[in-house]
Amino acid sequence: MTTTRVADLMTPEVLSLGEDEDFVSANQIMELKHVRHLPVTRGKRLVGLVTHRDLMRAQAQLLTQLAGVDPDEERAVTVRVADIMSEALLTCAPDTPADDAARLMLDAKIGCMLVVEGDALVGILTETDVMSWAVEVMAKQRFESTPPPA
Repeated sequence: MTTTRVADLMTPEVLSLGEDEDFVSANQIMELKHVRHLPVTRGKRLVGLVTHRDLMRAQAQLLTQLAGVDPDEERAVTVRVADIMSEALLTCAPDTPADDAARLMLDAKIGCMLVVEGDALVGILTETDVMSWAVEVMAKQRFESTPPPA
């Protein structure tokens, strides 16, 4: 039996943001592409991660700050991705055993693992990727353990 590696499960075509992009762009990408995690890059170098939860937190802070503003006053609010992204990231290499990466995600209670080679982002492993893999393994086990019909 071969070991399943992160590279076997990850999404290699990763949607990402530049650190100078804004809150609105991040929110639109998440809504349009139905994703909850957006790596933040400077060139090809991974520098952070913005999650759906980060956007919700930033939105709540903005609403609190604007609560005292005259509703007739037009005011554009811009928040850079770099201002709301997480910089403390858990990463792994593509050749990391998938169960090790899944265990790290579970223990840290995070929804994704960023896959890097050096400091370049090469993929993302999400809880959906891990769940799909787990369902496939469980179905295979059930199929292999069920005797054929007589």
